[in-house]
Amino acid sequence: MASVLVTGGAGFLGSHLCDLLLAQGHSVTCLDDFSTGSLANLAHASAQPGFGLLKADVLDGVPGRFDRIFHLACPASPVAYRRDPIRTLQVAALGTLRVLQNARDTGARVLLASTSEIYGDPLVHPQAESYRGNVDTQGVRACYDEGKRAAETLAADFRRMHGVDVRIARIFNTYGPRMAPDDGRVVSNFIVAALAGRPLQLAGGGHQSRSFCYVSDLVQGLRALMECAPGETAQPVNLGMPQEITIRELAEMVIRKTGSKSGLDQSAPEPDDPSRRCPDISRAARLLGFQPTVGLDEGLSLTIDWFSGLSANSR
Repeated sequence: MASVLVTGGAGFLGSHLCDLLLAQGHSVTCLDDFSTGSLANLAHASAQPGFGLLKADVLDGVPGRFDRIFHLACPASPVAYRRDPIRTLQVAALGTLRVLQNARDTGARVLLASTSEIYGDPLVHPQAESYRGNVDTQGVRACYDEGKRAAETLAADFRRMHGVDVRIARIFNTYGPRMAPDDGRVVSNFIVAALAGRPLQLAGGGHQSRSFCYVSDLVQGLRALMECAPGETAQPVNLGMPQEITIRELAEMVIRKTGSKSGLDQSAPEPDDPSRRCPDISRAARLLGFQPTVGLDEGLSLTIDWFSGLSANSR
């Protein structure tokens, strides 16, 4: 079994990854500054032997020696990364530099959590890893988009210059339990509004399309990519659900599944909001055998049940 560090391990995605790794018998350390993560997300992990928690800022460096480093530390929702765009860019780029420096010095294998945001507002559909993107370097989302693009560049250069074994996962929209109710992601926004009986806001009318991958499928993909044979992972790998749905259709689905009386309100379009987003996962399927198994209907039910529990406990 391996000694594993998960940076950003107290976040939505990182905490599920910690749970998976612990269940497989690994020794897991979570590094998080709790700027967006939560101790509550680690309740399952904290009860397990072999789990350690390090409250620290990845910009200050990565202490210790590990066999594997899953690097997830970075604000990932629009609300979070636009709150302090300069720090977001620093964490995305310089935080990755600190992780790669540790790996260079210790021989750790690294998985960099990149994002579908590096494709910007794509001009090809679905998006394959060979597509280089359509990103506004001056836009309000650029702190995250360009930060992750810089992180990928650093990963490639550390691989070439120092022989660091680093894999890059481009993560598409993921949802599930432990999403923060106020993080600004569309699934959590819609569920919270529907459960409260408030109108669901459709930015620009909700005609944009997205694909939504349930969190258990996504973390299995991350684990598979980390353990894929060296030599197969020099290129980034898309991870996500290869099925599109419009935001309006998603809103209608959430209202139906919650039994809510909420209506739909149209609001102004979000700046730089991509019109379509859907992954080509053929590389992940070939290398990893990756195929999401939790459909949107089932995944939304599980997520709604979790948010309903939050609502009940807050009364």
